[in-house]
Amino acid sequence: MILGDFFKAVAQLGDSRFQRVVMLGIGLTIALLVAIYAGFLMLIDWADPSALTLPGVGQVTWLGDLLSWGSLILMIVASMFLMVPVASAMTSFFLDDVAQAVEDRHYPHLPPVPHVGFWDGLRDTINFLGVLLVGNILAFVLSTLLPIFALPIFYMLNGYLLGREYFTLAAQRREGREGAKALRRHYSGQIWVAGCLMAVPLSFPLVNLFIPVLGAATFTHLYHRLASR
Repeated sequence: MILGDFFKAVAQLGDSRFQRVVMLGIGLTIALLVAIYAGFLMLIDWADPSALTLPGVGQVTWLGDLLSWGSLILMIVASMFLMVPVASAMTSFFLDDVAQAVEDRHYPHLPPVPHVGFWDGLRDTINFLGVLLVGNILAFVLSTLLPIFALPIFYMLNGYLLGREYFTLAAQRREGREGAKALRRHYSGQIWVAGCLMAVPLSFPLVNLFIPVLGAATFTHLYHRLASR
């Protein structure tokens, strides 16, 4: 049944609203990462390492260039790890559009729901980003300590986090926050498995950029299937 939810989401990837959210999520993610890098460069410039004088060495003129190039390499490497969690968080800001597109096609009999306000959406996005970043940092530390279990740790932890956040965001549109939490607790096992299904494609470049939208759609189907019980 969970695979059925996923394949329904995949079948709707051609929907213009899905594609719009994918492009917005990727665009905003790139803009955020560039802004972070620009801020880091401004910090380097403010510190003015090019004017640094070391005892016994004299004035060091190459340190600023080294930091600038080093920061670029660091940002590229960091982006490889941050792209997916940040894109997931950014996409959560537009989850209402994805869920509405799913409901329009598959559940047209449902009554309309109030549109998520800007500040509510921003709060959910920040919460989602914080949970994903903290979780992935924890997964990185555990993988370093237990390298043989790196992949299971990554999949299981991200599966839990993605399942928890996506299901809550999908369910609270119609159940409210408390109702969504109650459903999540009751069906925690299925939600975790569905989250792991979302986490596996995160290992594949380019494919992983579509996972936030597929996750939102999959968990919208999952919510309606569980709520109908």
